[in-house]
Amino acid sequence: MKKILFLFAFLSVSLFAEFKTVDAEEFAKLMAKGYPTIDIRTPMEWKQTGIIEGAHKMMFFTPKGEPDLAQWFFDLGHLVKDKKEPILIYCAHANRSKALGQGLEHMGFEHVYELKGGIENGWLKAGKKTVK
Repeated sequence: MKKILFLFAFLSVSLFAEFKTVDAEEFAKLMAKGYPTIDIRTPMEWKQTGIIEGAHKMMFFTPKGEPDLAQWFFDLGHLVKDKKEPILIYCAHANRSKALGQGLEHMGFEHVYELKGGIENGWLKAGKKTVK
C-alpha cells in the first residue's frame, strides 16, 4: 500500500510539474511577466559579466563549490511563496541551472524555466544586455 501511495504521489508531481529550457527571447518574455528570476552564479561571475536586469542574486554554491541548500531554500522561500508560481533560473552555461531546475521540479515546483546556454552562451550571445 505504501508503494502505491508513493507512486501516486510521485506521478502526480511529475504530471503537473514543468521544467523547461527556453532561449533568450522566451526567457525575456517570461521575465517581462514579472516572474521571479534567479541568478545562481558566484559573486566573481556576477562581476565578470554582470547580471540580467531584475534578476535576484542567490548564489547556490559556497565559495568552496559546495551547494548551500539550507541558505538557498531559505532565500527562495522569501522570494517564491507558492510552488505553482513560475520561477526563472540561470547560471553561466546552464549546467548548474539544469541540475537545480530538475531538482526543483522533483520537489513539486510546477513551472521552472532555465535559460538555454546560460548567461554566456544564451543571453549574451543573443545580444542581450546585462547590468553591473
